[in-house]
Amino acid sequence: MATEPFLKLSRLCKSFGGITAVADLSLDIARGEALTLLGPSGCGKTTTLRMIAGLESPNSGTIYLDGKPLVAPGIELPPERRGMGMVFQSYAIWPHMTVAGNVGFPLKMRRVRAGEIRARVSRALAMVGLAGYEDRPAPALSGGQQQRVALARALVYEPQILLLDEPLSNLDVKLREQMCIEIKLLQTRLGLTVIYVTHDQSEALGLSDRIAMFNRGRIEQIGTPRELYERPCTPFVRDFLGKSTRLAGRIERIDHDGALVALEDGHGTTLACQRPDNPALVPGSAVEVSVRPEAIVVDIDANGTAPGTLLGVVEAVLYQGERSECEVRVGSQSALVFVSPKTKIERNAKIKLRIPPEAASVWPV
Repeated sequence: MATEPFLKLSRLCKSFGGITAVADLSLDIARGEALTLLGPSGCGKTTTLRMIAGLESPNSGTIYLDGKPLVAPGIELPPERRGMGMVFQSYAIWPHMTVAGNVGFPLKMRRVRAGEIRARVSRALAMVGLAGYEDRPAPALSGGQQQRVALARALVYEPQILLLDEPLSNLDVKLREQMCIEIKLLQTRLGLTVIYVTHDQSEALGLSDRIAMFNRGRIEQIGTPRELYERPCTPFVRDFLGKSTRLAGRIERIDHDGALVALEDGHGTTLACQRPDNPALVPGSAVEVSVRPEAIVVDIDANGTAPGTLLGVVEAVLYQGERSECEVRVGSQSALVFVSPKTKIERNAKIKLRIPPEAASVWPV
């Protein structure tokens, strides 16, 4: 028997001044799940989060939490009655208050007794690694510490759902990576249901049980990070979530095992690829083969070729620490490949590229 979703959004629509921000959106979220709403600016992800929080009213649609209506015909609960904590991009830390004053403010508004406020504030600060910071003035905190205070304030009244609206965008790269790990550990330890909004693909891949990929007010694809990265359903998802090399060609054959594509590389190279899901793609169709750069096998010994091997010339090498990114000319086309930084590879070097069939997907042009 199917389990009823913890949070259920059904056919939500929202427009501003005649411009559609969210269009007919439906989404089921399980209890304890970490779901990321991912997409570019203006795609509707923050508007969706604000409708869940009660900070925006949908034009139509329903929202149910644990079987009870938050938004339904004749019903719209205010934010304070939805049992949700929210962390904003700006943190919204009050500079005239201490850390304890900031964290305890939601409890004070709910008229919780002073002794219980102190106990719950201390507990929330311990959760985010700020035990003993109660009396610190808010302006004396670093950006990372202020982000933790905002997180503690959202957790202090033990919400059913934690909503995070790009909370790490104001932090430097190193601190952002550290906070990603800490948020994930906290979510797992507490069993929290978390809905996270970001445009950063690395945050989405690292934090999520599932990712809902937004585009123009709609969900383009939803699934696990691995599913979206390795099996994107649309070119938009493929290109937004990670880098890819795309090579033009034409389908020669399709059978049960996959497709054979003749590349436009000037050497008559054919590549074995995954069988395309698109029924419109048939032998003779112009296509592009897409492959993630890390899946391409590089051989710096360019003597001799095997079937499915591409001959290329290195045009640029960008050292990135944990890897080198190489732009390789293959005939009239260009391929991006990632190699180990230990691999000695230089500009103008002749190399061979091998693309495993399971890593190569076929797309219409």
